[in-house]
Amino acid sequence: MKGFFDTSVLVPVFYGDHVHHRASLDLFIQFDKSTGCCGAHSLAEVYASLTRMPGKHRISGEQAMLFVSSIRERLSIIALGTAEYADAIEASAGLGIVGGGIYDALLAHCALKAKADAIYTWNVRHYALCGREVTGRLHTPQSAPQ
Repeated sequence: MKGFFDTSVLVPVFYGDHVHHRASLDLFIQFDKSTGCCGAHSLAEVYASLTRMPGKHRISGEQAMLFVSSIRERLSIIALGTAEYADAIEASAGLGIVGGGIYDALLAHCALKAKADAIYTWNVRHYALCGREVTGRLHTPQSAPQ
């Protein structure tokens, strides 16, 4: 089984007191580069999230890079080529996806490119407009297929 990790699952991996930490971490450590992947854009999202967390949870850029490196060591990184990117935006427009929803749609296209059997996210509703090919693969870490 090939799993694709959304940013919403990756960020809690690195925060022991995050409500989704245990389930996200337990899932994350089950995968390696041959079975797990994430979108290239998720690396930037993880970095941005970790360095802008409120209060005591905010970490430095150097610390965030350690976590980004951990993701790169464990998961394959999937990027869309120029034509794939444009095609994904066009397909998303056809599905009525607007605004910030495009970012999740682009990640969904990365998951499809990777031929992921499961897309793990805590934001299932964010992917709801992406079509059956995507929504049929959605799981939270708590509902991960065995």
